Amino acid sequence: MATTRSVSTDLPPDYNPWPALWAMVIGFFMILVDNTIVSVATPAIMEDLRTDYNTVIWVTSAYLLAYAVPLLVTGRLGDRYGTKNMYLVGLTIFTLASLWCGLTDSIEMLIVARVVQGLGAALITPQTMAVITRTFAPNKRGSAMALWGATAGVATLVGPILGGVLVDSFGWEWIFIVNVPVGVIGFVLAWRLVPTLPTHTHSFDWLGVVLSGVGVFLVVFGIQEGEKYDWGQISGIISVPLLIALGLVVFALFMFWQSRIKNEPLVPLGLFRDRNFSLGNGGIALVSLAITSMSLPFFFYAQGVRGWSPTGSALLMAPMAIVLMILSPFVGKLVDRVHPRSITTVGFGTAAVAMFWLSQLITPTTPVWQLCLPMALFGVSNACLWAPLSATATRNLPMASAGSGAGIYNTTRQIGAVLGSAAIAALIQARLTANGIEGSSQDLQAAGQKMPDVIQGPFSDAMGQTLYMPVAAFLIGLVLVLFLARPTHAGHGGKPVESEAADPVVTP
Repeated sequence: MATTRSVSTDLPPDYNPWPALWAMVIGFFMILVDNTIVSVATPAIMEDLRTDYNTVIWVTSAYLLAYAVPLLVTGRLGDRYGTKNMYLVGLTIFTLASLWCGLTDSIEMLIVARVVQGLGAALITPQTMAVITRTFAPNKRGSAMALWGATAGVATLVGPILGGVLVDSFGWEWIFIVNVPVGVIGFVLAWRLVPTLPTHTHSFDWLGVVLSGVGVFLVVFGIQEGEKYDWGQISGIISVPLLIALGLVVFALFMFWQSRIKNEPLVPLGLFRDRNFSLGNGGIALVSLAITSMSLPFFFYAQGVRGWSPTGSALLMAPMAIVLMILSPFVGKLVDRVHPRSITTVGFGTAAVAMFWLSQLITPTTPVWQLCLPMALFGVSNACLWAPLSATATRNLPMASAGSGAGIYNTTRQIGAVLGSAAIAALIQARLTANGIEGSSQDLQAAGQKMPDVIQGPFSDAMGQTLYMPVAAFLIGLVLVLFLARPTHAGHGGKPVESEAADPVVTP
């Protein structure tokens, strides 16, 4: 492929980048499945480890938080020490931590193991996008990003289905243990197929790492624990509003520091001169927030109100996954040909309709076939969002910024997921209380069994009302993508850049 020669001068003229991408997709798929696979296993984990909802939610949030915070620097690590090396290190950490998760017998150790899992995932994710940016020519990246985006979308939707089958058949531990053989296979394939790409010398903004991590943690912790403490005092002078406010102040200090640092900021603000990079980041954060926030209330409804098994409730996601897998190849071909606004407008618009439609069907007696209809429409939405947003956001990245750009993009995606997980936890508690259900943790602990008839109606209403949050997120995303510009295939797309200035020039 002559076009790839202009992307990386160390690759042979006839190099085919697809085998390497397929090899890395295995690990990428595995870590993204772990974003959502725990949702369907939550009731089983609560019962087996004898914990409550406010604690078990950290099995998901700790993973998402540990995944999100390091992404800004792990992309740079790939640029400096090699994308292949960092991918293999991350895959090893993730696989071993998965085994730890499956063997633990306490909620505290499970949360710690999930943190380590998240750190491994943070090393893996930006390397996949960086390899696409550095081995595919700009006008060929649409198909490659379609595979990347479809993998992210399918993993997000397949996670609950796979989790349901494993929980019903073997127990919740196996949602983690199954990663071990997959990780070993992925390691061998990546070792053999992923090329060793040129590295770039980078310095690391460790103050930025600390400020961003502290800011995100304080905001997420405050949102998630707010309902537990009635949005008031936690202890002494520490209150929920104070934590959130401090988090926002720290994050503002982080952004100020990024604008002032001269020697390679953690977030090169110059990248955001590209309108599509900025809007793509905002769009994927909203998609991630919405999908993460819709899964928990839906599974509590399916298992608690309808009495369906984890497998049965997860299979309601099947129409989504099937439609997404069918449409993704066709959408991928369109990404390089049509204006990104056209595809993403369809994606966000149909997603908002599908979520609102589903919210109206969350009742104790809705026929299963009716629930499948908005789920199928949601599959159309996902096909029109994951690949187009990722391809559009990264189209004009300079080569030396491939790692940092991928890190920023994946950080915003994961922060969206973290905030979605935290916000939905608070919203579920609030809506249950508003609908007259007290002792909600005990009610949710019993979600693996069918609830008494007297609370099925109010509980369904509460879960349906929480779906208004993803509806709002999708509507905001719809407005954002109306401002997308048609990407250019010129500029830095095919030119190696030896160094990354603090304020790089990006094709607008």
